[in-house]
Amino acid sequence: MVFKLQRYSSFLFFVSILAGLLVRNTTAQSTNWSEALGGIEYAIEQAMVEGQIPSMTLALVVGEEVVWSKGYGYANIWARTPAVPSTVYLIGSTFKAMSTVALLQHMEDGKFGLDDPVNGYLEGIRIKNEDADAPVTFRHLLTHTSGLPGDFGPFPVWGDDRPPSLEQYLATSLRAESSPMAGVVYSNMAYSLVGYLSGQFAGVPFRNYVQQTIFSPLEMNSTAFQPTPVMTERLAVPYVVDRASKRLVPTEQLKASVWPAGIVYGTVLDQANWLIANLNGGTFKGRHLLAEELMDQMHSLQYEAFKGTISGLWGGEEAGYGLTWWTDIRKGERFFAHSGSVPGYTAFLQGNKDKKIGIAILSNGNRAHRHLIGLADRIMALAGEVEEMAPAAAGN
Repeated sequence: MVFKLQRYSSFLFFVSILAGLLVRNTTAQSTNWSEALGGIEYAIEQAMVEGQIPSMTLALVVGEEVVWSKGYGYANIWARTPAVPSTVYLIGSTFKAMSTVALLQHMEDGKFGLDDPVNGYLEGIRIKNEDADAPVTFRHLLTHTSGLPGDFGPFPVWGDDRPPSLEQYLATSLRAESSPMAGVVYSNMAYSLVGYLSGQFAGVPFRNYVQQTIFSPLEMNSTAFQPTPVMTERLAVPYVVDRASKRLVPTEQLKASVWPAGIVYGTVLDQANWLIANLNGGTFKGRHLLAEELMDQMHSLQYEAFKGTISGLWGGEEAGYGLTWWTDIRKGERFFAHSGSVPGYTAFLQGNKDKKIGIAILSNGNRAHRHLIGLADRIMALAGEVEEMAPAAAGN
């Protein structure tokens, strides 16, 4: 069975379906927040129609709490499975910032410096074609200015072939295609190297290290490189739009050679916990993830020369890369964000560092960045207004 979205005449019909599918599951939700955000639901439904997004889940963070979360639409169109906050999606490149924290934890321990040449720390592999007079540094890796290529290397999850080991992949493929700082080139290969270096510094496989130092402390119990059986039961099906029929159709689930760059599954509630740590100086429920000054560096523009080079979808003239996170200054307030996208899934995270407000959105829509970013901006703006009004109301 295929669920068809018609572009114009069926908009209102589809919106009515989505409204009926709205799941009222909430986490740490107060009546005030539910009422305050009630008016945003039409915008969510409209974005799903315009972006041909079968389902999405959202979670709003204020301070150290998830104050609102909901699911909309179908995680599985054929089975008519409603999306809920515990639905599992592939989170894509939103994971890159977690890879960065894993690496910076070793910098916090004094094992390297951001401007050290990377090749001096590699064992058994080298960055091929590196310019000896302009070596690739750790900061270059974390700002997409390393000159390493994008790369992906997809493999169907149920295909006969599988990705090589991380060391095999890097030994064969790791290369520079330009000198560092020649420009901003989004590089999944760079984050494969970040994962490799983190595991090398830790002396344990990267997957194990991330589980021990990020997923477990942040209580991200439904986040994994490979979904557990319990997570698989809640997994959203990835969908794309068939070019000929304009219908939503399921697409292949993929693995990739560059898996530390974002082949990770999780829920919007786990993503919210990750946002809480970022909004609160690198701590979650009193657990130390990373030094506050290092977290601030992650959220701070690294190269003035590369302002305005994110993607054209997010931020203004002040936007650029921090250490992995996109960064921007809006009306004097510091914002950070990142998207994630693989065929059939799009994710987006955004935080206001000064107001300590953040939004996480996961979906099984394909290349739906523009719609998720627009929603995030609207929800955070509304949340900021509610927060500003709250003290005044309390004073009355």
